[in-house]
Amino acid sequence: MVQARFSWGGYFGAIIPTVLNVFSMQGFLILNCIVGGQTLASLSTRLDDTLGIVIIGIISLVVRKYCLDPNVIAFITMLAVGYPQLRDNQSAPVSPATVAEIISFASILASSILSWCPMTPDYGVYHSPAASSARIFLYTYLAFFTASVTAHTLGAAFAAAAPNVDTWNAGFNNSSSVGGLIYSVLLPTGAFGKLLTALVALSIPSACAPTMYTFSTSFMAVAPWFAAVPRWVYILISEGILIPVAIIGAKRFYTTFVDILNIIGYWSSVFSSIILTEHVLFRRASFSEDHILSRLGLRILFCLVVFPRLWPSCAHVELLFRSCRKLGM
Repeated sequence: MVQARFSWGGYFGAIIPTVLNVFSMQGFLILNCIVGGQTLASLSTRLDDTLGIVIIGIISLVVRKYCLDPNVIAFITMLAVGYPQLRDNQSAPVSPATVAEIISFASILASSILSWCPMTPDYGVYHSPAASSARIFLYTYLAFFTASVTAHTLGAAFAAAAPNVDTWNAGFNNSSSVGGLIYSVLLPTGAFGKLLTALVALSIPSACAPTMYTFSTSFMAVAPWFAAVPRWVYILISEGILIPVAIIGAKRFYTTFVDILNIIGYWSSVFSSIILTEHVLFRRASFSEDHILSRLGLRILFCLVVFPRLWPSCAHVELLFRSCRKLGM
């Protein structure tokens, strides 16, 4: 967010993306906590989504550096166990996708990736200044590409096949429980499947911990007096918001998921475009370059060109309802 001050008109202009980033990080925390809580709750009838969310939220608060990543093993096992059902689902009749559905799906994928743009600089500070920019870009791009394509493809495949497999559909619970779908796919493996499901759930805090860190540092960048507050205070604030909102959002997971990603995608797409344009076009890919024209020009571009065309295109249900009502529909 400090770097954004160059392209967002200085200190006061950068407050806009900084505040938006605070909300975005909290949104991702809510989604991660819901998924982790549902996955944990699928293991036993004594657990429900609420208790699972509380457990994942508390672990995310206290775990800072410990990272457990059994997801690769879980994905491979899911493919091995679920391959027959995935193969049979290829011949299942489906209605053709509309243009709107394709664009909406693409925008969700893009927003989930572009939202890393305001987050990754918090961790790029650990790179040596002498490191090759091309190598850092290549490593970062390949990491995002490999992880995102794999996870999105597997998720789409199993979610699409779930309605045609009774056990999967029951676990998926009408597209409202990702954790239930994971457990139902791994169910034939017995105790090993339960172990993998538990490990996947407990790996969620490793993604929540850095998100909480960025939430706190973004809060500190809003104004000087915010920076005077200890970072752990913001983490406690995040935790206090996270658990109750995640419990409520879990009851309508799909709607919560789409709404949060829509909000994040709208502003992060604009933010990423402005940052990229400023760095490549005006700075010529060098942090030593600085141009007053870039600061003024990009603000004008956002205010007069980008945002007025972005807002009418937002898929807001209420705006659509009002438009239809005025048309007498």
